[in-house]
Amino acid sequence: MGFQLLQSLLFVAVLVTGLYPFVRRIQRIRANIFRGRGAPATDRAALRWRQMARVALGQSKMGSRPVAAFFHVLIYVGFVLINLELLEILLDGLLGTHRILSKPLGGLYPLMIGLFEWLGVGVILACLVFLGRRMVSGPPRLYKAAELNGWPAWDAKVILIVEIILMGALLVMNATDVAMHPGAYHFPVSGWLAHLFDGWSPEALYATERIAWWLHLGGILAFLNYLPYSKHFHIVLAFPNTWYASLDAPGSMTNMPVIQNEVQAMLNPASAPAPSTEAPGRFGAADVHDLPWKSLLDAYSCTECGRCTSVCPANITGKKLSPRKIMMDTRDRLEESDRWLQAHPEATSVEDGKTLLGDYISNEEVLACTSCNACVEACPILINPLNIILELRRYRAMEAGEMPSEWALMQGNIENNGAPWAFPAADRLAWAEQDSTNRS
Repeated sequence: MGFQLLQSLLFVAVLVTGLYPFVRRIQRIRANIFRGRGAPATDRAALRWRQMARVALGQSKMGSRPVAAFFHVLIYVGFVLINLELLEILLDGLLGTHRILSKPLGGLYPLMIGLFEWLGVGVILACLVFLGRRMVSGPPRLYKAAELNGWPAWDAKVILIVEIILMGALLVMNATDVAMHPGAYHFPVSGWLAHLFDGWSPEALYATERIAWWLHLGGILAFLNYLPYSKHFHIVLAFPNTWYASLDAPGSMTNMPVIQNEVQAMLNPASAPAPSTEAPGRFGAADVHDLPWKSLLDAYSCTECGRCTSVCPANITGKKLSPRKIMMDTRDRLEESDRWLQAHPEATSVEDGKTLLGDYISNEEVLACTSCNACVEACPILINPLNIILELRRYRAMEAGEMPSEWALMQGNIENNGAPWAFPAADRLAWAEQDSTNRS
């Protein structure tokens, strides 16, 4: 009885030690995200639930690459379902029991464990395939990019290796349990693996089973704490990210109300809205906290798969722009800003002499974007790099007063002539005649 109590107390200590930093990290990330502008959109809730179920749960946007989609779904479904066995591990650890669900579930129990084991084998296979794609041969977007140099390249490999270890520990735990209790458990995969332990003493089997049991639990807690620092945090954030994603037509862009009201006042003074007494605030975004909060959620949700960059016409034609890098830079700057604020708790804003635009994302990248929405369409979890680019571009044009001369000329023509060309409304077709003359 005393030994069981000691085990239970040790289990609780390990559990609390593993969960506390995870909860604290989630709180920090949540605070970082809501430092952005605006408030969460909650309109059309039924449509948002359907969008989340289709894209995050159903992974509907993964189908464009069927082979990768199959193995991704295998890992996703396998990992989620296998962790249902964690419920039994938690109960056994807290109560000092062993396979507490085996008797209540009866004949259903070996079927359930058997399903988990086959899924575990599938997860190991899928992880090996993905490791091969990243280390031997695979799409260049997975390893040939400047933004992937250093830790980002290892991040994906680490998480895949951890998943293999977790699944392996689960199978060893079951196999040694079968070997210790001949005829008590009939599991398909571990029943076969149990033969590897023929001839082992009961003490050795028990020690191996306990090591595997603790390794599986400890591995899950370690995985849980690593997750919020990894690109694989999309496992969690894909759900809120798709729920809060825009429901508007693809390609629609938001206007700043204060500017829109000014334009309406110029075009139709009689129906102009009442002028606002509030200061307009910053035009666009120079740093991360100027961005909408959803763009910051996007940054934390990004899995760095590179599908956005692989379809970006600017990137394909050799421009410096990479939508994936935009998201990674935003997340890196957000983390740096958070560290500065934690070191200066009295501060209400970040004043470290750096900004997202300039120190992380260059003007060249911002200007290279064609606003075609290809990156938005390609993302499997509805991340929108274009929103960040447009906010940075809006800041450059409207607040910093920096734009290419061609843009300034075009905007002047639109303001004066109602069209991008240097002809008054009465000569609207003159540009076509001039173009015809130039061609000849």
